[in-house]
Amino acid sequence: MQFEDMKAKIEGGNGFIAALDQSGGSTPKALKGYGIEEDAWTNEEEMFGLIHAMRSRIITSPVFSGEKVLGAILFERTMDGEAGGKPVPQALIERGVVPFIKIDKGLEDEANGVQLMKPNPGLDTLLHRAKALGVFGTKERSVINLANREGIAAVVKQQFEVGQQVLAAGLVPIIEPEVNIKSPERAEADQILLEEILKNLDAMTGDDKVMLKLSLPVKAGLFDPLVDHPRVLRVVALSGGFSRSEACVELAKNRGIIASFSRALLNDLRHQMNDDEFNASLGEAIDEIHGASTKKAA
Repeated sequence: MQFEDMKAKIEGGNGFIAALDQSGGSTPKALKGYGIEEDAWTNEEEMFGLIHAMRSRIITSPVFSGEKVLGAILFERTMDGEAGGKPVPQALIERGVVPFIKIDKGLEDEANGVQLMKPNPGLDTLLHRAKALGVFGTKERSVINLANREGIAAVVKQQFEVGQQVLAAGLVPIIEPEVNIKSPERAEADQILLEEILKNLDAMTGDDKVMLKLSLPVKAGLFDPLVDHPRVLRVVALSGGFSRSEACVELAKNRGIIASFSRALLNDLRHQMNDDEFNASLGEAIDEIHGASTKKAA
């Protein structure tokens, strides 16, 4: 797949995007969920080796293909690694899966009810390297905890500024201002976020498009104007702490939005499974998430 092929697949494909981008802070929890306790490694390199082995097992599974999985978001170390003896982006592309990379370096402390992204002075270098490896797009995450308009406006402004840097490098950004699903002001935050994203989309110049990764809204259909916006290539949803079944029920209520699940995709996989058990469990998760992404509730 060339860039335009990948763009067409993401824009019009029937499927979802897998999030395989757990970073340093969330890796021990991800490994524990996979059945590997913290005493299984003695340093960071060993820890990352274990999580890479998990991701390689997923990527090379016969059920993980472009038929239902449109794309996969990678951690930087995963992008630089191999799966099945091939560079991971190449391995994905050969399976018909579009590669993305997580580019944020974590979150600042909360202020005005939100957490902005930390500075990333090496971003241009990372984007150049990702482009050379065949990566199509990026993902960057902020968090919204309260319905504070000043804070939410700052999150969206920062997201779109980084998004423009990504576009200038020839990649497509996934803008992810996550609303905490446990927020006591979640519905109000959803509404303010919608308004601020629309302002920034309407202010874009040229022909570029961005992607959006959003928490599933309290009010089904709230993000329809984003799905329909000419500057949006695709809207995807994170599971955000919902179980897979809960996330799929909520996702199916929102037309035009597809999944980009991490925990909800990987939750039932275990290191101790044999290949048949592993592939069956992964296939079941893929089928359920694919269904919620493509078959919407009335």
